Amino acid sequence: MSERWISLDGAVNVRDLGGLPTRSGGTTRFGRVLRADNLQDLSERDIDQLVRTIGVTDVLDLRSGVEVRSEGPGPLFGFDRVATHHLSLYQETPARPDGNGEVLPDDVLPWKRPNADGVQIWNSTGLYYTKYLFRRPDSVLAALRTIAGSDGASIVHCAAGKDRTGVICALALSVADVEPDAIVADYVATGERIGAILERLAATSTYGDTVDSDAINAHFPHAEAMETFLTYVDKELGGAHSWLADNGWTSDDTDKLRHRLTSTE
Repeated sequence: MSERWISLDGAVNVRDLGGLPTRSGGTTRFGRVLRADNLQDLSERDIDQLVRTIGVTDVLDLRSGVEVRSEGPGPLFGFDRVATHHLSLYQETPARPDGNGEVLPDDVLPWKRPNADGVQIWNSTGLYYTKYLFRRPDSVLAALRTIAGSDGASIVHCAAGKDRTGVICALALSVADVEPDAIVADYVATGERIGAILERLAATSTYGDTVDSDAINAHFPHAEAMETFLTYVDKELGGAHSWLADNGWTSDDTDKLRHRLTSTE
């Protein structure tokens, strides 16, 4: 795992998705996809490392419009040879510009359904992650297609690099046929940096009022959350490939993404 972490001055949760085992016995390639927390504080040295050394050509910014307007588009926005793709995973509507507008009836939202005891299960993190699929399938597919078609490395980020970033990375790795246990382990790895992540967010005007840097357990990436999400996708949506296909994904898209993440070419 140590060789996957990337040390930067202005971000604390950055790692390469290379070296993960696939079901066929291969591994994902280094230098194809990175995942990260907020990139707003990147230094000149960081930018040089990401762009010139690693070869980042695409930034997948999963933050909401409110976050981007508050924080700015990031230091890689408009940078020569780097394309920034703003792909919010929140349903942003004129009525709810904060990005949390509800557009689907509760009975189709699994995190809103009552459990057997009639208790709401919205706080089950793994089921809550399905909101990104229900609300923004367009952004999910666009993110995966951007990774698949990138000429260089893609870097996927949100604020903490845990939830929204974790879902997009999990789906990309699922399409690449990475072992489920390895997908979960990659998600959990963010826990190694959770204290530093929360400290960064708590110091900002955008996230400071909503992030309690002392409540680490509430923000910790527990394995059960990603296991629940992957299980729901498999059992309720027919698997990642089936859900993607239902939303316009093609076999050619699958081939391109697998080739991008696993091919040595």
